[in-house]
Amino acid sequence: MRFTQTIAVVTGAGSGIGRAAALRLASEGAKVILVGRTRQKLEQTANAINGKCRIPMAEVFTADCTDGEDISELAEYVLQRYGDLHVLVNNAGGSRNARILEMTETEWDNVQDVNLKSVFLVSKALGNIMVEGAQHVDGNRAIVNVASLSGHQAGAEIPHYSAAKAAVINFTRSLALELAPYGIRVNSVSPGFIETPLTEQGLKNERFVRAIQKNTALQRVGNPDEIANVIAFAASPEASYMTGSDLLVDGGWLIK
Repeated sequence: MRFTQTIAVVTGAGSGIGRAAALRLASEGAKVILVGRTRQKLEQTANAINGKCRIPMAEVFTADCTDGEDISELAEYVLQRYGDLHVLVNNAGGSRNARILEMTETEWDNVQDVNLKSVFLVSKALGNIMVEGAQHVDGNRAIVNVASLSGHQAGAEIPHYSAAKAAVINFTRSLALELAPYGIRVNSVSPGFIETPLTEQGLKNERFVRAIQKNTALQRVGNPDEIANVIAFAASPEASYMTGSDLLVDGGWLIK
């Protein structure tokens, strides 16, 4: 129960890694605010959490993480309801395949917004709450940004996504420097090939799956719970001397 008396926000919590991270934090005692654009998916996550608890441990806040006004409302909600925040998991993201010479400006902007701008907007708005709380109460506070293996290598079909996730890793380092004086740690987690709605279509292709297995040291695709485990570690007091780091969880893809 590493997160007893902890208030946490998880963006993109309706499915995949965000859902798994929210479930994991709540299972260890955190009160989790689930953020995303699709209320139905968020409610499914909330039901999965609250169905296992004697008291509700999850609640839903519908917001577009690329919209500054929505995020300002989220920050106001957190401040008014709880007055503090201890853990933030920036997980909102997504992409569609496109090559540079064929990509439209709108496609580029959309992927940058959902993967990078969202991290900036949410970190700024909720980071201010964490800073204010840190000045009055001692305790573990952490931000975990979900980056990607794609942020470590070029992607022929996803150059906009690779660029955004590489930027998330560097943004994490900058934010870690800025928040270190307040004792707030900031790290990123870079998943490899994981079974999520984002990869669902590709993983239906047997040749693609075999290629992943061949080029991954552990010879398999990962699952969201394996990423949630690392997110929970990075957010916990067990990682108290770690900030500005990127945790690569790729099954050994980059060492092959």
